Order: sequence, then C-alpha cells, then structure tokens
Amino acid sequence: MPAYMILDSQDPQRLIDFYGALQGIEVLAEYGQYCAMAPNREGLMVVFQKVPEPKVGKNRAHFDIVVDDLEGSTARVQELGGTWMEPGKTHELEGFSWRCMQDPEGNEFCLYLMAAGLSNDANPPHPH
Repeated sequence: MPAYMILDSQDPQRLIDFYGALQGIEVLAEYGQYCAMAPNREGLMVVFQKVPEPKVGKNRAHFDIVVDDLEGSTARVQELGGTWMEPGKTHELEGFSWRCMQDPEGNEFCLYLMAAGLSNDANPPHPH
C-alpha cells in the first residue's frame, strides 16, 4: 500500500496540474473536496484538500521527489509555475544532492538525486 500525504490547497486543480505534469502521474480519484493523485515512482500518493485559507509560514512536513536530473527537473518546476527557493544552491551530503523548491501555492518540497549506485528505495540521509 502506498504512503499518502494530504496537502491543503486553495486551488487544487492548479496543484494537480503542477504535480501531475512534473511527475507524469494522473488523478486516481476525487471525493468531494479531496482529489487523490496516483502514486509517484516512489509510491507516494498526494491527496489535495480544498481549503479557503492561503498557506502561511513554512511547512511542518514536506516530501522529496526523486529525479534523474536536477538541472532539467529544476527547469521543469519553474516552467510549471514553481520556484527554486535558494537559486543556485544545491545541497549535498554523502553523494546525495537536493534542491529546495516550492509549488505554485508555496508548499515546500525537494528535488532529490540519489547517490550513485543506489536505487530509489534507499533511505535519504538529509535532515530538513
């Protein structure tokens, strides 16, 4: 069974389009104010919940999206309306690399490049 995360959104369709295009996934199901995306390649499902209030402050939790190429993925996030939170900065630790990003509503997530020789199933070492 995949893991899932509920993400509040004032405009779920905008985030569905963003994460769907970024990860090549589609909507799995819709239930009233909830919309569930299909699992991504790591098995994470994101469910968007429509809420009236905007995001305020830093997320208390975030997710990492494993990518094969940081440069291309960073450019794709920006094309889709997201932002690179620390332009020019790539974090590195023991062969792992990541960039801190925001989706179009300001929710933080990381683009994550696995260390050479490890599969997507390896446990990420970086603290947030």
